[in-house]
Amino acid sequence: MSGSLEAKDRKAPSYPMSKMRVDTWLPAACIMCLALIWKAASTTTWSVFVNCKNVLGIDLEGRKHLMGMYISESEGSKFWLNVLTDLQQRGVKDILIACIDNLGGFDEAIMSIYPKTEVQSCIVHQMRNTMKYVASKDTKEVVRDAQKIYRSSNKEGGEQHLDEFEAKWGKKYPIVIRSWRTNWHKLSTFFKYSAEIRRLIYTTNTIEGYHRQIRKVTKTKGAFTNDMALLKLVYLASQRIMTKWTQPLQNWSLTIQQISIIFGDRIPALF
Repeated sequence: MSGSLEAKDRKAPSYPMSKMRVDTWLPAACIMCLALIWKAASTTTWSVFVNCKNVLGIDLEGRKHLMGMYISESEGSKFWLNVLTDLQQRGVKDILIACIDNLGGFDEAIMSIYPKTEVQSCIVHQMRNTMKYVASKDTKEVVRDAQKIYRSSNKEGGEQHLDEFEAKWGKKYPIVIRSWRTNWHKLSTFFKYSAEIRRLIYTTNTIEGYHRQIRKVTKTKGAFTNDMALLKLVYLASQRIMTKWTQPLQNWSLTIQQISIIFGDRIPALF
């Protein structure tokens, strides 16, 4: 057999990275998919493509924590419901803002577990998806026009630039415009916050840095017996990475004061 195995050909369970209890509130959680591949050690004729969904949380002290790592070959509301239920059962009381990379089915799932959570889609991922459908000769101009949307000072300005973007490029790139319109309710969440909070949530750069370090480990391995073997390697690499997560995020004291005012009684007293 060659190529990747379809999900129907094998059962692909999901594994939480840790069963540790985490009694905490999360001002922000970055949730993102890391595409990994494992090849059976006994053969060179086929590979299995899996997605590793990682949940990275930022606690009230501004420190990063890898809350969970879940492997599957597909995603949807049922999968994300299982992930969020696991976090809830392990002690995550609330997630104020979830930063995601356009995860399928996530919106529906989080509303059933953490109904007050604000969801922000990653702007960088939206830009990457935009450029997939743009001719090379138009790249610079499209990027310049799209940047005006998310660099606006407020949501109204962003919507105005989005209208201008559609008027200019809508006929040539209708798929691009439809993507921005469909996801606008998630792409525009960050506009309601100050610059400090915007920098924290409008991209998933926080977790992408972690993914880059994981790939350095996995790309040097030629074969794994199964996805659990791959998971163990990623787990051990993650433990080493997390030893360096000792300091709060930059300007956290200012950021958490603003978060405390905005979200009020949803977080415990800090001062």
